[in-house]
Amino acid sequence: MNALIGRCPVCSESLRVTRLECESCGTRVEGTFALGRFQALTAEQLQFLETFVRVRGNIKDVERELGMSYPTARARLDAVIKALGFEVPSENHHAERRKEILRELSEGKIAADDAVKLLEET
Repeated sequence: MNALIGRCPVCSESLRVTRLECESCGTRVEGTFALGRFQALTAEQLQFLETFVRVRGNIKDVERELGMSYPTARARLDAVIKALGFEVPSENHHAERRKEILRELSEGKIAADDAVKLLEET
């Protein structure tokens, strides 16, 4: 069975469902039905979201699994949040990330070189 698409392949506007059918008994329901928020996501955004959920929202695991830096992972997460129609968190998350990096450095969880690299990326 083909995957359901949420955007028109010609003009990229949202699609709507006009008929549903039961696989078991063949009952058909016609009308206009919304596809839902997740159909607005691109294939790349869905892959990111699936990874994010699979690793239980651990950004470090997302970074490792998808081979990307923290800022890239955060940017992708922000893009997914926005595509789902939610407000994107403010720029305060950069300040919070810097604090987190410095805390990890002071606790000896990361090396100074790693902290410098992470701070430069943030």
